[in-house]
Amino acid sequence: MNIKIGSAPDNWGVWFPSDPKQTPWNRYLDELVEAGYEWTELGPYGYLPTDLPTLRAELARRGLKVSGTFAMAHLEDPAAWPDLERQVLGGGELLAALGARFLVFIDDTYSDLFTGRPTRPSRLGADEWKRLIEVTHRMAELVRDRFGLQLVQHPHAETHIEYEDQIEAFLEQTDPNLVSLCLDTGHHAYRGGDPIAFFRRHHARIPYLHLKSVDGEKQKWVEREQIPFAIAVGNDMFCEPSHGVVDFIAFRDALQEVGYDGWAIVEQDMYPAPFDKPLPIAKRTREYLRSIGLG
Repeated sequence: MNIKIGSAPDNWGVWFPSDPKQTPWNRYLDELVEAGYEWTELGPYGYLPTDLPTLRAELARRGLKVSGTFAMAHLEDPAAWPDLERQVLGGGELLAALGARFLVFIDDTYSDLFTGRPTRPSRLGADEWKRLIEVTHRMAELVRDRFGLQLVQHPHAETHIEYEDQIEAFLEQTDPNLVSLCLDTGHHAYRGGDPIAFFRRHHARIPYLHLKSVDGEKQKWVEREQIPFAIAVGNDMFCEPSHGVVDFIAFRDALQEVGYDGWAIVEQDMYPAPFDKPLPIAKRTREYLRSIGLG
């Protein structure tokens, strides 16, 4: 097993390119190193400096390496494609120059994060689903041919790829030579799936992981009261790997069984987070993962 452990701005409460509620980017990088990580994602395009010489210098002086970054948009909606392309081209140039390998691709949410109000159907019709698959292939080819990157689709709560049946359909209908998966253990469990069994079935298409867990009692509360996603996150729905419903000992064993060779990025959603909250959690999580033999 060769597992490379990293973290991401999301683990410091960062969801947007710019937001006064978010940890400043230079503090994020400093605390990332203090917590014991050497790999990072770039976060939302524009959070970390997009000027390559500046970004390269800031990473180098801290000894940090970049695993990837994400692009997020309504994949089925042609009106969203120009912004998606901006994220992909901008992020792709940085990733290629910094030696990263992955673009994490995420469908945008079908509901308002803060009110829960539906903004789109929760499940797509046949034509919209076909467009989602087509744009995924198109972007996978683009990032491969232009930047040498691998596209990994990230199933995500409140999007059109969230439940296991949707993820299975997505895998079945996409080219395994072009499209892989970023398995987020927390989002998978949040939607009632078994991330360990799923990993065992599909590990050949999973070179990239997001590690987080879910508070079981809060998950029941969220489902019972239909709590909006951002409100659930703000109430610590996602929790430290050592405290939640995901069995990370069993997950470690599954990784060892298949000889997993890839990246695992700790990503505990906690927007918004007081600036002094993320670092102690990040330190504890890094130590916990070491203690069970992960990285």
